Amino acid sequence: MDIALLGGTGDIGEGLALRWAYDSPHDVIVGSRDADRAANKAEEYETELDSRGVEVSIDGLANEEAAARADVVVAAVPAYHLTDTVEAVADELEPTDVLVSPAVGMKRDEAGFHYNRPGAGSVTQLAAGAAPEDVPVVGAFHNLAAGRLANLDVTFDWDTVVVGDDGDAKATVMELAESIDGLRALDGGPLENAAEVEAVTPLLINVARHNDGMHDLGLEFR
Repeated sequence: MDIALLGGTGDIGEGLALRWAYDSPHDVIVGSRDADRAANKAEEYETELDSRGVEVSIDGLANEEAAARADVVVAAVPAYHLTDTVEAVADELEPTDVLVSPAVGMKRDEAGFHYNRPGAGSVTQLAAGAAPEDVPVVGAFHNLAAGRLANLDVTFDWDTVVVGDDGDAKATVMELAESIDGLRALDGGPLENAAEVEAVTPLLINVARHNDGMHDLGLEFR
């Protein structure tokens, strides 16, 4: 399966790109608004993986080209860039594709980080509003610590809650999630439940900030 990571040069994009290329047989495409930046990052990822004995080819392309090549498109961009990014690639998306949003809207004050719920109900629902009507949208990977995800020297036992209205699309994303070693996918129900999942991320950041030894905190449900 071809996976495009729009914004694949950023923190969460890097982590997902490296883990999928390292742990799974899927083909990874790094996307960016700047094609040269995407190509340079893709080369960096290849070098890192080669140092670990994994020879893979990772393409780096402009977001539109990356989306056109992929079966699953992950909009790994900050919430404030999400709508523009999805709209920019909308003509390249097909009904057989799956669009994934891991973005979380947050604001910060003296007390810490807080969920910034948009008028659409959730950031994932913002992505759905920007995508073509016939392209299924799934929310996943919201609560993953990007630093630990990108560090291939460390392991983890994390859960990611996956939400979506299209059962087949959700199953595809859950299978992709579980192709990453140490990651378990849990069904969180329809897209309407995305806000509850997204709101956990600022909680994790606040707990990590105020407790020693909890850097790069993740979730595991038992």
